[in-house]
Amino acid sequence: MEIIMAFVCGFLFMAAIYLILSRSLLRIIIGTGLLSHGAHLLILTMGSFKGSAPPVLTEGVTDFVDPLPQALILTAIVISFGVTAFFLVLAYRAYQELKTDDMTELKGSDDIE
Repeated sequence: MEIIMAFVCGFLFMAAIYLILSRSLLRIIIGTGLLSHGAHLLILTMGSFKGSAPPVLTEGVTDFVDPLPQALILTAIVISFGVTAFFLVLAYRAYQELKTDDMTELKGSDDIE
């Protein structure tokens, strides 16, 4: 199962880098979201799968899953949601003002006064 998850993480990172390197602001935002999902999946995979083992200790349980990666991923999901929402609002406001989402036009040039 870890091999499949490693390939999925690699595919998510590959797609995210492709989208981040594009010129459209919306694609860049989607790329950052994919990059964060790939990182979440990577952390979950590194936490190892134990099948049906519970993430908490109770009486008589000897095989358990470490709950720390799950807690870190839950926190990271909330943070990435907030950052993505901020990026979307920022991009919407930039589009309203400048009427474009092309990064080459957004950075401007020295010729414009």
